[in-house]
Amino acid sequence: MIISTVVAFAAFGSFWGVWGASVPRVQRQADIGDGQLGLALLFVGAGALPAMLLVGRALDRWGLTVAAVVIAALGCAGAGMVLTAVSLERLCVGLAFVGATSGAADVAMNAVAGRAERITGRPVITRAHGVFSSLVVLASLATGLASAASLPLVVPFAGVAVFSLLAGASLLKTLPTGAAAQRHEPVPAADPAPSTGRGIGPFVLIGVLGALGFASENAHQSWSAVFAHDELHSGAGLSSVAPAAFAGTVAITRFSIGGLKASHSRTVLLAGAAAAAAGAALIAAAPTLLIAGLGLTVAAAGTAVLFPTLLGIVSRNVDESRRGRATSVVTTVSYLGFLVGPVYVGVWADAVGLRGAMVAVAALAVALFVLTPALLPLSGFGGRGRSHASKDEVAHQTSRSGYGAEKPVDSH
Repeated sequence: MIISTVVAFAAFGSFWGVWGASVPRVQRQADIGDGQLGLALLFVGAGALPAMLLVGRALDRWGLTVAAVVIAALGCAGAGMVLTAVSLERLCVGLAFVGATSGAADVAMNAVAGRAERITGRPVITRAHGVFSSLVVLASLATGLASAASLPLVVPFAGVAVFSLLAGASLLKTLPTGAAAQRHEPVPAADPAPSTGRGIGPFVLIGVLGALGFASENAHQSWSAVFAHDELHSGAGLSSVAPAAFAGTVAITRFSIGGLKASHSRTVLLAGAAAAAAGAALIAAAPTLLIAGLGLTVAAAGTAVLFPTLLGIVSRNVDESRRGRATSVVTTVSYLGFLVGPVYVGVWADAVGLRGAMVAVAALAVALFVLTPALLPLSGFGGRGRSHASKDEVAHQTSRSGYGAEKPVDSH
């Protein structure tokens, strides 16, 4: 189950790596200006947000096999969007479908990763997000090479579509079925599950923390190249390296800290917020590209740990009957921060310049550092929760994989 989960995250990262590197070619194909492109990109979020909210209920009603369907659909939606994006109107429709399938896949894959982590007692969520970040970088580079070779625009998207279909098939084959898929465990009294009797409030609070983390992350991802070019007068080549370096650092960090125990979650969050704040402040004051690069690395390492750690806290404590809705709420609220982050920088840049905007980004991380000790206990997720499933769940998974019942599944 772990391997199929990781493959799904790899397919997800591949899609967004291909898309990010293909935006200029898509714009030329649709024959639209920058303002029209900005309008079209809004349809990604417009499609994603309602889908993210709805898929949680679908997961709880029909099980995690929904994830297999939506990850396969994402690749197909991307290929369809590219084939039909020959005008502004068609591009907007295509991006709305891409946003809907992407948002649904995001929630569903995180729910699957949480289930796999709970069943096996192994670190799945953070490392799966590391795979996602790695594939964003690799797919971006591969798409750039395809573009340089003058391959048709649809080629990399078709490759991702095939990859997504294979990832969906792998998930469908390895996810628990029948009674095992719906088995619910009460969380021990020492680690209460806020999912019972308190509505979505606890998940919204965790999502607020995630939104602050995602806002910081996407602010750097979206504006680092502009900062390097405008404030430090680097060439276009060096400036374009900044987002890739940021994503690469995020991936390395997630792989490195993925094995930390659940009891360290709060420490990881505080350390990540502090590093994100320090990195953004260093960028704001950087006199040279080298110093700015150091600040970007520190900020990337800090933001990398935030959302996966928060999702892990929820996943370990939520009852299985509400895993889909819990993941949906946390991911959707966090995603709002991802959408707002670049806009937040733009507003501050207009008011006080890009260096001042980086100080404002540091303030987001400071707010996260201050709010984490307050909101975690308030949400009911202050305890470390459980890191593994019942013996029955493990036995079911091991019997499907051919391993002895004495050890948890670590593959498929």
